[in-house]
Amino acid sequence: MLYRARHETPFGPVSEPVARLLRLGRIDFPETLPRPSWPRFLVATVLALAGSLVLDSLLVAIGTRLFPSTQGYIHFRFSDYATLTVIGVVFACVGWPIVTAVSSSARWLFLRLAVLAMLFLFLPDLYLLMVGSTIEEVGVLMSMHIVIAFVTYNALVRIAPADRPGRAVSTHLRASVSSRRVEIDLEP
Repeated sequence: MLYRARHETPFGPVSEPVARLLRLGRIDFPETLPRPSWPRFLVATVLALAGSLVLDSLLVAIGTRLFPSTQGYIHFRFSDYATLTVIGVVFACVGWPIVTAVSSSARWLFLRLAVLAMLFLFLPDLYLLMVGSTIEEVGVLMSMHIVIAFVTYNALVRIAPADRPGRAVSTHLRASVSSRRVEIDLEP
């Protein structure tokens, strides 16, 4: 009789290959659920959206200046790239609290997911290249994906970090010295 090891997750038992993949991705379903605070999360989302749209516009302006043949390219219209940028940033922002809930190494995992998402989003750009867009046009679009991933990742992990419950974000050290004793008081 063949014994198959089973590993427990909050969703029930999983097989050894699935457990190995979960360990590889540092998905460990921590007991204490770290969450970004909602106000900081909303600020990070707004800044990620605004920063991505501003930098996208800047990249289009630079791209059309460097490569005049790209002026009038349909995907360089604000309405075209802004819609897709907002959708992508919102999906990434929704993903951040989910990643913090399933991994005690949330930043590590989120960075790798951001890189994978960015590489996946290069596929439509490569398709545009195959159907007649120029390398300059596609290069600007790809640089937009890189900038969006960079801005969104940094806004979320730096402005809305995942804090573990029961752990103070910062600890102040206060020491008082009398003639015979030293008192150290740690205040969260």
